[in-house]
Amino acid sequence: MIYRFYEYWIAEDLKTFPKEICFMLSDTDIRADVNKLGEVVTWAKEFPEIKKIIFHISTAEAKKIEELINPAALAKKTSVRISTPDHDTTSGTGTPEILIALGKKGREEITDAIIQIAKEGIDPETITEETIESHLAYQVNPDFVIKTGGSHLTDFLIWQSVYSELFFTDINWSMFRRVDFLRALRDYQSRGRRFGK
Repeated sequence: MIYRFYEYWIAEDLKTFPKEICFMLSDTDIRADVNKLGEVVTWAKEFPEIKKIIFHISTAEAKKIEELINPAALAKKTSVRISTPDHDTTSGTGTPEILIALGKKGREEITDAIIQIAKEGIDPETITEETIESHLAYQVNPDFVIKTGGSHLTDFLIWQSVYSELFFTDINWSMFRRVDFLRALRDYQSRGRRFGK
C-alpha cells in the first residue's frame, strides 16, 4: 500500500520525459528474468512521451538469448525489432517502439559504417558527422541510458549516446521494479541537459 502511494506520488510529479531510453543488459540479466522486458514495456506505455526503448543485451550467444525472448508476446504490446549479428526481424505495431539488440558492439557498428561509406566511393573530403550517422545500423538517439546491476557500460551506441544522460543503479535487473523505473525517470527530470555544451 505504501509503495503504491509512493509510486503514484513520483508518477504524478513527472513532467519531463526522455523520448528514447536504452537499457544496457547482460545475458546473465536476461537469463535471470527475461519477463522483465515485458514489464518495462508496460511501465513505459503509461507515459506517451516515451517513444522508443532500446534493450542492448551484451552476449556472445545471441542465438541462445534470442530463443529465451518471446517476441510474439512483446509484439502484442507494441512494435518490436530484434537485431542480432546475423539478422533483423520486426513484428507488431504501436509505441513505444522496442529495439532489442543482441551481441552488437558499437565499435563494429562504426567500422561497418566506414566500410559502407568507402564502398560507396564517397569523397573523404565531403564526409561529415551526418554522413557517418546515416550509415549507422541503428538510427536512434537515446536521451537516457540506464544500467542496472552497477557494472560498467558496454560500447553499444557509442556514437549515438555521446550526449545521453546516464543512470546507474546497484539494483540487479531481476529486482528492478516499477518504483525503480519511476525513480530513474525522476532523476532524468532533475537534470539540465547540455548536449556537450
